[in-house]
Amino acid sequence: MSALTMPARPDEDDARLRPVPWRRMAGVTWRQHRIALASVAALLGALAVALWIAGLQSHHAYAAAAACHPAGSVSCQALVNTFNGMDTFLSNGVILQVVPPLIGAFVGAPVLARELETGTFRYAWTQGFGRWRWALAKLVPLAVLLAAATAAFGALLSWYYQPYFATGNQALGLNELSPFNAGLFGLHEVTFPAWTLAAFAVGALAGMLIRRVVPAIAATLAVYTGLAFAAGVFLREHYLTPLVTSSLNLPGSATIVSQWGTKDGKFAFAFNHGLPPMSVIPASCPGPLGGGQQKPTLGSLLQCIVQQGYTLWTRYQPGSRFWPFQWIEGGWLLALSVLLIAATIWLVRRRAT
Repeated sequence: MSALTMPARPDEDDARLRPVPWRRMAGVTWRQHRIALASVAALLGALAVALWIAGLQSHHAYAAAAACHPAGSVSCQALVNTFNGMDTFLSNGVILQVVPPLIGAFVGAPVLARELETGTFRYAWTQGFGRWRWALAKLVPLAVLLAAATAAFGALLSWYYQPYFATGNQALGLNELSPFNAGLFGLHEVTFPAWTLAAFAVGALAGMLIRRVVPAIAATLAVYTGLAFAAGVFLREHYLTPLVTSSLNLPGSATIVSQWGTKDGKFAFAFNHGLPPMSVIPASCPGPLGGGQQKPTLGSLLQCIVQQGYTLWTRYQPGSRFWPFQWIEGGWLLALSVLLIAATIWLVRRRAT
């Protein structure tokens, strides 16, 4: 029976051989995964260069448009239009949403699955390092490097979108994004590394459980998609209790959770995509759904409905809660990642081959 075929037993992992120093295993980890790390560095580096160049242009355009007076002049409007035309870069972050799952699938999933699939782990576990130390020395350094790289990229992305989060943009006619924008919230310097760590941990656990690279990659993408969907649709808006107001003048940075109308203290209707149902809109109200001839604006339409005796309520999250929400999401994702990595190491230690 050769070293490649003999089963590694948990009770004999470290009993016969002198433990190999951690620094030597760090070198092994680097040699085995340097191509994957280089690919991540190349991807993030290329995106960072493009983001930096585009960011310099958008910051310059924003400064010129914000400083232009009088704001209603033709030249100022041209500057405003120039700035507003730049907000489609990377589709407001939607394109970058694929980066964490790709890292998790193509870096995290093969970390253990490749050696488990090929059988070379049997040789590795007989070299005096031990199976749990072998797994720990692979997972932790890779997780730290990925977190550091994506945190730096997230900081750059936050800098790029600074002009779009500025208060007062609406008054100047400039595009303004909510800090809770669904495409961007998970890409800042707190949440971006947290989501990347979660994807990496999911991939590592999938690789340990499935023991085959390609199925582990598919499982990682599926689990990550479900987790991101659940966080964005069900969890994020409830990290803190939403505020409720009957005011029609919400700050531009607020994120609306739900809206409804009451009359005489009783529930009357719920909003549908920001608009009340047609049945409660009098024909005299302005706007595309009413019959009035005034300029169609949502604000004037809602004000007209209020004059009919309705009270319009909005449950929302104020923009001032952005950073608390960032830390809450980053915190539970970090805790989840630690648990998943710990479970992976426990399985490596306990599972017989």
